[in-house]
Amino acid sequence: VFIAQSRASGSHRDLEDEELTRIFVMIPKTYTEEDLREKFKMYGDIEYCSIIKNKTTGESKGLGYVRYLKPSQAARAIEECDRSYRAILAEPKNKSSESFEHDYYSNSMRPELRGNTLPFCMQPEFCGFEKAETRIQEPVSKRLSVVSRLPFIQEQLFALFDLIPGLEYCDVQRDPHTSSGYAVIQYSTAASAIYAKYKLHGFEYPPGNRLTVVFLEDGNDSSE
Repeated sequence: VFIAQSRASGSHRDLEDEELTRIFVMIPKTYTEEDLREKFKMYGDIEYCSIIKNKTTGESKGLGYVRYLKPSQAARAIEECDRSYRAILAEPKNKSSESFEHDYYSNSMRPELRGNTLPFCMQPEFCGFEKAETRIQEPVSKRLSVVSRLPFIQEQLFALFDLIPGLEYCDVQRDPHTSSGYAVIQYSTAASAIYAKYKLHGFEYPPGNRLTVVFLEDGNDSSE
């Protein structure tokens, strides 16, 4: 669907060359280009692989590009590769790699969630929101409650909150007397829970349905 919509906006050849055949991935810093090629060759014919390196030290930044010959191969790689690679379609080459690298850490790995864009970060220490935002007045914990006027689908809600690292469980609870949705979410750290609340409270999922996200008491000392 993404490929079909994109082709309507410009030249078929330009889009294939610039947008639809190149993917951007997170990789272990020990990977060589051959390692990268070996991991992704199962999804199609690779034109080239490249690893982003520190210009000063020459060390890998843990990020790389894989370009396939066909858009369908790139799409398959994104859908089927291990989630740890955080694979997405790469920006066209006319956008600087530094700019795209910044966007990669700042924005959702899956750019579309039913019309919404969900910014998030790879690890809590990379979060870009100001320190002032973390001085939360309410007691915080690793556990959250999520309320919606529409019922939740377990798999969809899990996928949404799993965008923030550290998700331990997502428990959707159903009330036979109401159509509203309620779920309990727990993360491995309070930092992840704080960030999830910061990004997802008021988020429309699906569009037009705002989520209410609040902290739940988890039995730990919230002063930590």
